[in-house]
Amino acid sequence: MKLTTQSKFNRYSGKPLVLLSPLDWGLGHTTRCIPVIQQLIYNECDVEIACNSQQKTLLEAEFPHLTYHDLPGYSIRYAKNRWITIGRLLFQLPKMMIRVKKEHRWLRDLIARRKVDAIISDNRFGFYAEGIPSVFITHQLAVKTGLGARADRRARQMNYEHINRFTEVWVPDNGAGHSIAGSLSKPEELPSIPVKYLGGISRFEPCSGLPPSIDLLIILSGPEPQRTIFEEILMEQLPGIQGEVVVVRALPGKTNEAKKLLPHVTSYDHLPGPELNRLVCQSKLVISRSGYTTVMDLLKTKSKSILVPTPGQAEQEYLATHLEKEQLACTMQQQGFNLVKAMAKANAFSYVPNNEDMLQYKVVINGFVRTLKEED
Repeated sequence: MKLTTQSKFNRYSGKPLVLLSPLDWGLGHTTRCIPVIQQLIYNECDVEIACNSQQKTLLEAEFPHLTYHDLPGYSIRYAKNRWITIGRLLFQLPKMMIRVKKEHRWLRDLIARRKVDAIISDNRFGFYAEGIPSVFITHQLAVKTGLGARADRRARQMNYEHINRFTEVWVPDNGAGHSIAGSLSKPEELPSIPVKYLGGISRFEPCSGLPPSIDLLIILSGPEPQRTIFEEILMEQLPGIQGEVVVVRALPGKTNEAKKLLPHVTSYDHLPGPELNRLVCQSKLVISRSGYTTVMDLLKTKSKSILVPTPGQAEQEYLATHLEKEQLACTMQQQGFNLVKAMAKANAFSYVPNNEDMLQYKVVINGFVRTLKEED
C-alpha cells in the first residue's frame, strides 16, 4: 500500500489519521461503523468523522471526544407505495450522482488542508482520494433492484465502476461457509480491487444469561415515510397484544426517557447502543426491519426475530427471504401485517441460532492499520 507525501502521519499526535464517513440511508450504515471506529481507536489511530447532524447525534453519544465534520447526506425519500418507491429511487439517481461528485470535491478540499493517512467510506461512492488508502465498506456487491435480473446486472456493473475507484473493499459477511447476505455479498463476479470479508459485524455484545422479561421488542428504523407508516400499523394493533411490550422508535436527538403508551407498552424515542443491546437480550421476540445492520445485531445476540422489509427496498426483501430459508429469522410483509399472526408464526418457527464469533473484522482492521504504520 503506497502512501504519498500528502498522507503522512498526523503531525499533531504522531498517530495515523483515519477519516471515516457513513452513508445516511437510514442509521444502519452509521451504527455498523461503531465497532470499526472502536477498533481503529484500539489500534491507536486518530479518527475523524464526516457526517450529517443526525448521524453526529448518534455517534457523539458513543464517541464524544472525536472530531466531526459536517457533510450533507443523500437525503433519500421513500414513497408510501412499493412500486412508487422503486420509481422514486430511480428518479433520485441523478440527484445522488450529483451528491457523489460534491462529496468528492468536499473531501479533496479537506485533504488539501489536513494530513489524512487513510479514508474509510461506508457506501459513500465519492468518499475516496487518489494516492491515499481508501476503503469502501458494503455488503451489497450485487445490487437488487426489484426490476429483474437484467436490471440487477446493470446495477452491479455501475456499482463496480464506483467501487473500483477505491483501494480495497471490506464486506461485512463471512468469506467462507455460511453467508449472512447470500448472493448480495458473494456474486459470481467480484470487483477488480482486493475484497476482504469482515465476517458479521455488530456493536452489540453477546447475551450473557439475562432472563427474558420482555415478551415483545419492536425496533423501528429506516427512511421515512415508511418508518412512520409501520409504526402506525403496529400502534393500532398493540392494545390487543398480551404481555410486556417495548417500542424503540429510532429517533436520535429525541428524549431517551421511557414513556408509557399503554399499561403493558413502554416506548423510547432512542436508546444508546448498550441499553438497546440489553433490551434485545431481555426480549423473547424482536420485530424489526430487515436492514443488514439490524440483522447482524440480532444474529450476534442469537435473538428470535420477525423481519419486516421496507416496501420497495429490494435488498431488504431479498435478505428477509434468504434469512428465513436459512432459519435464522422469520419474515412477514408490511402490507396486511397482522401482529397476532406474526407472533404465532414466530412461535411455530424453527430458529437456528447463529454460531459465528463475529470478530473477524478486528483481524482485517488490525492488518490495515499495521500496513499504514509500516509505510510511514
